[in-house]
Amino acid sequence: MSEKLVASPFSTGRRFDRLQLLGQIDTLGSMQAAAKAMGISYKSAWEAVESLNNLSETPLVERSIGGASGGGTRLTDRGRQVLTFMRDMDRDFQAFIAAMEGSGRAFDRFFQAYQRIRRFEMRTSARNQYLGRVVQVTRGTVNAEVVLDIGGGDTLVAIITNTSVENLALEPGVEAHALVKAPWVIVTTDENFRSSARNRLCGVVTRCVEGAVNGEVILDLPGGKSVAAIITNDSIRQLGLQVGSRACALIKASHIILAVTP
Repeated sequence: MSEKLVASPFSTGRRFDRLQLLGQIDTLGSMQAAAKAMGISYKSAWEAVESLNNLSETPLVERSIGGASGGGTRLTDRGRQVLTFMRDMDRDFQAFIAAMEGSGRAFDRFFQAYQRIRRFEMRTSARNQYLGRVVQVTRGTVNAEVVLDIGGGDTLVAIITNTSVENLALEPGVEAHALVKAPWVIVTTDENFRSSARNRLCGVVTRCVEGAVNGEVILDLPGGKSVAAIITNDSIRQLGLQVGSRACALIKASHIILAVTP
């Protein structure tokens, strides 16, 4: 058992680690400098940070734009707590290996801590990943409506089958992930726009990058989370989207995938 655990799951020396990126941001105070130090692109660094913020109860990283200092990126108090926690776990890992052989309680404490941090290591192809808690489950004949509180005053409503509710053991209080692919997100600049989409997340555009045909739009939400959308370049121009614009992301309940950590 010890041989399998020697390579700590909290080690910052393994593959590109989003939590290692936090350390670089904390030290350098700049996303561009942190990305360079990690050997990754500026875009990849921001995507990693946005994912971390969406998977945390409160944001781990915040940005400041302009001002006397010229703006920058820094860890929030919660971000520093997570970073300190990870470094402590790494430092104490070898001691744990010895301790757990003689104490079940030591293993229990470690396992609970590990479960708390596993959320940040989740990898999927969905650009939008949110961690939240189920607040309501309403069953129908075949499908069920699940309401997830993702923090910051925002909720997401998902429609899944009753079988999925049972398989995932979803009920009020259960922690769950909501996954939404960026092409499934509809963007509008009319906050009063009426549609059949159950979910509406409104915020400010912080990135708007056009590609060959489609573009990527990132909205920062008031609670510190963000949502990514892939829409056509024509739509970006017709809506007048640019950094600083107000916009809303509309998401159909049937386009939300729910997942739980085993």
